[in-house]
Amino acid sequence: MDHIVTLDSRQEAALQEIDDKFVTQHKGDPVRALKEMIVLNGHLQDRVDALTAPRRSTR
Repeated sequence: MDHIVTLDSRQEAALQEIDDKFVTQHKGDPVRALKEMIVLNGHLQDRVDALTAPRRSTR
């Protein structure tokens, strides 16, 4: 794990609300929601990596 984030109680409550909505979107199945989140994070990481990769000179 690269970075550990500490949340205050307000942030934790907001995150829990989002979590509840995300699990609800996945028919109440937390495992299904977790799998979807892993896939989404993987896609986002690929995009970040592509944007931050050193660019090759075309000269």
